[in-house]
Amino acid sequence: MNMPDPQAFAANWLSQFTDPSAWQGWINMMPTVPGMPAMPAMPAMPAVGNMAPMLDFLKNAGAGIAPGKLEAIRDDYLKKGARLWQEFISGKTPELHDKRFSASEWTSNPMSAFSAASYLLNSEFLLAMADAVEAGAREKQKIRFTVQQMVDAMSPANFFATNPEAQKKMIETKGESLTKGLSNMLADLQKGRISQSDESAFEVGVNVGATPGQVVYENALFQLIQYTPTTPNVRTVPLVMIPPCINKFYILDLQPENSLVRYVVEQGNTVFMVSWRNPGRELGNLTWDDYVEQGAIRALDVVGEITGQDKAHVFGFCVGGTIAATALAVLAERGRHPAASLSLLTTLLDFSDTGVLEVFVDETQVALREQHLGAGGLMPGRDLATTFSALRPNDLVWNYVQQNYLKGKEPPAFDLLYWNADSTNLPGPMFCWYLRNTYLENKLKVPGALTVCGVPVDLGNIEAPVFIYGSKEDHIVPWQAAYASMGLLNPKNPRANRFVLGASGHIAGVINPASKNKRSYWVNDGAAKGKGKAKVKSDLEWLDGATENKGSWWPEWARFLAEHGGAEMAAPAQGSERYRPLEPAPGRYVKARGD
Repeated sequence: MNMPDPQAFAANWLSQFTDPSAWQGWINMMPTVPGMPAMPAMPAMPAVGNMAPMLDFLKNAGAGIAPGKLEAIRDDYLKKGARLWQEFISGKTPELHDKRFSASEWTSNPMSAFSAASYLLNSEFLLAMADAVEAGAREKQKIRFTVQQMVDAMSPANFFATNPEAQKKMIETKGESLTKGLSNMLADLQKGRISQSDESAFEVGVNVGATPGQVVYENALFQLIQYTPTTPNVRTVPLVMIPPCINKFYILDLQPENSLVRYVVEQGNTVFMVSWRNPGRELGNLTWDDYVEQGAIRALDVVGEITGQDKAHVFGFCVGGTIAATALAVLAERGRHPAASLSLLTTLLDFSDTGVLEVFVDETQVALREQHLGAGGLMPGRDLATTFSALRPNDLVWNYVQQNYLKGKEPPAFDLLYWNADSTNLPGPMFCWYLRNTYLENKLKVPGALTVCGVPVDLGNIEAPVFIYGSKEDHIVPWQAAYASMGLLNPKNPRANRFVLGASGHIAGVINPASKNKRSYWVNDGAAKGKGKAKVKSDLEWLDGATENKGSWWPEWARFLAEHGGAEMAAPAQGSERYRPLEPAPGRYVKARGD
């Protein structure tokens, strides 16, 4: 099937947000509604025509729609379009059930209301066609994703000529909002990305990434931070946190009230953090093996030498969890079991269900990456950021186009979005290995299918109690995919595994401070009870028996760490005779910008 490359498409699409004419060819794909006049030639107000462009797109993708389904979609559109037109000529304001058009300006002007209603109807039509295509599940998902990108971009809210809120703002400010919006857009074009937060409000090491500590070790790949204890006594088992190498570790150490690092330090833990280096050209040849051996394994060895403990709590978040679990499997094959426990947050070990990211991975796309980057080079952080923004374009792209450019507003200060814009590069060989062996071929879950650091990898050989967290609305690591790790770890002792499900998404679900008592989480304590060898429940069985609790899941994790944390001892000094403090936390590696 001749599928479009969604990653290239998304990057190209988002780079053209200032050029409405780029989408003009997609306007004329709606079936004719008798009596309805042509709309003005704007992406937000599609001109009526025929299905040919959309059908041509599907044909080029090697997909089609059964004639009966196509006729039914057309008939439904014609009926709804005729009804909308009748409402318009009778003076009835259409209802707009979409938050993009919730402001009163959209319904106070009949043309604006009709523009938005027409757009929503046309969007429904295009997505219905995408859903009706006869293709495999993966191909169908890619087609829908591509059409959704087009639909979102064509919203009348995205263009000044069809956005009544922006027009009103211009009149109220006597044109100042338009001037400011142009200035904002030019500044973002210089930066090469859309501003999502007031970046002047934050500085790494001052009000984000500011938990006190010392860098006690560094190599070419990472710095190791040891945080300053805040309690007179700590548990003997230290905690080693391995964050994702995509973006930076301080997502776990935002402002003090949002800092997971600060929280676990306050719970009486000796906490170490891996701060990955933002690779430049000189590190463009690093491999997955390097991240495992010279990253995670080296960090565990240094922590053991500093603390004198032969075991540590091992924590991994997102791809950091994949690296951590791989490292422990490598060490198990070598006869070592250094984990007192393993905590995995929104982590994939079984890549059977990769959510919407699946649209970016197929043999053609991975082979292309290997051709360009497999032997060396960098995957730019900017490209990764574009990919993730494309997953939620209305929230992460078009919302800011409307607010920053059309209305001339400054984005508010938001620590999480400041972090989101602080992107990092990835070494090409590491990135290509990761794409092929996990996302594409899903080999990590198969015992012995992969060789890492010279030994076969079997996740089932890791000997440690496990805490697994998934977020219910996660579009990057679906919670069911996070839960799938329950069947891979401790296969002979599944009662050693614990799963907690939190509300919200990939990041917001994780960063849910206990002090704020927001959202909720689910546990199923009965899943690990019973006699004999326990059978791992399916994700739906687990959820059916789960209990919802109000507030943050952080205390659940704190109790898990305490249960496996050993006896208490006096809080130690930072570093050791061999590993003397090098510089204050957060260190210089985290401050290197990717752009």
